[in-house]
Amino acid sequence: MNLLYTDIEDDLRASVKDLLTDRAKAADVIARTETTEPYDLDLWRRLTELGAVSLHVPEELGGQGASTREVAVVMEELGRSVAPVPFLGSAVLATTALLGCKPSDEVRSLLDAIGSGEQIATLAISLATAPGSTVPDAIRSDSGLSGRVRSVADALPADVLLVPAQGGSGLELYAVPVAQPGVEVTPVTSLDLTRPVADVTLDRATGTLLAGPEAAEPAVDGALWTAAGLLASEQLGIAEWCLATTVAYLKDRHQFGRPVGSFQALKHRLADLWGDLVLARAAARNAADEPGQLSASVAQALCSTVALHAAEECVQLHGGIGMTWEHPAHLYLKRAKADSIALGTAGRHRQLLAPHANIPA
Repeated sequence: MNLLYTDIEDDLRASVKDLLTDRAKAADVIARTETTEPYDLDLWRRLTELGAVSLHVPEELGGQGASTREVAVVMEELGRSVAPVPFLGSAVLATTALLGCKPSDEVRSLLDAIGSGEQIATLAISLATAPGSTVPDAIRSDSGLSGRVRSVADALPADVLLVPAQGGSGLELYAVPVAQPGVEVTPVTSLDLTRPVADVTLDRATGTLLAGPEAAEPAVDGALWTAAGLLASEQLGIAEWCLATTVAYLKDRHQFGRPVGSFQALKHRLADLWGDLVLARAAARNAADEPGQLSASVAQALCSTVALHAAEECVQLHGGIGMTWEHPAHLYLKRAKADSIALGTAGRHRQLLAPHANIPA
């Protein structure tokens, strides 16, 4: 186990951070949430040009041949900027599900299209679905795929949906093009305006079979576990931004002739938060270094609550300005809250951890 960042990971972070500093400024992200186009697809194209979207895809399948460690670094920086791009849905959920399928021509073609930015894909499962509890909302019949999936992340900009469907012999996975009469993607009111969810309705839609019953379930479940582990890195980025921004503000804000941050009560709150963040970083790095059910549940059980607490403290300790629309603190609070119920709540992951140790559920 290696929880430290390598030189390659530091270089990748620097490249992604430079791009996001230039293209995902807080004011621009806030302004985009007020439009009818919540996703920054130009920024997404720049990320694909960096190779960030196909990092953990093997070279023989057209990817960068890196690992989930590098993906986690990108997730950290995206969390630090709450950038409105479909990374979780396309680069993590959909790509990992495809890697769990037999590398057929269809799978290879999709991986190449996603990595190049030619297409955006997402896994048509509710964002709230916890790993190990996949129940398909779609059914495959002779007339096509039918069903309704609620609260799908990154479905709005998607060109292709990876749809788990109940077939005659078990779970199957299909690639379903969005641009057809039998597919409807309906935006719903989302708490997190930088990653809105949508309902997907299928009515005898056509799709390409990617995996049959023997491979579909492990592919989908593996994607959910990997995404849960990597989501912890995004939550780490959120918490780090909130702490750093709050510390800087309390050093600058003066009251009664002294910096607000010099008051002992606030020092203790920030020190406690820093300690929580150190633990969260270790858990997130472990989930990135050794992806698996245990590491993902440990990371989610901890990072989910730390990110939300950090965002709440950020809003409160900024005082009146933290409550305004113009300050970006609310974006981080909403993302942290949405992440806290994504891919299983912290409570659900503690329940999943209970059989591994004498841990109260």
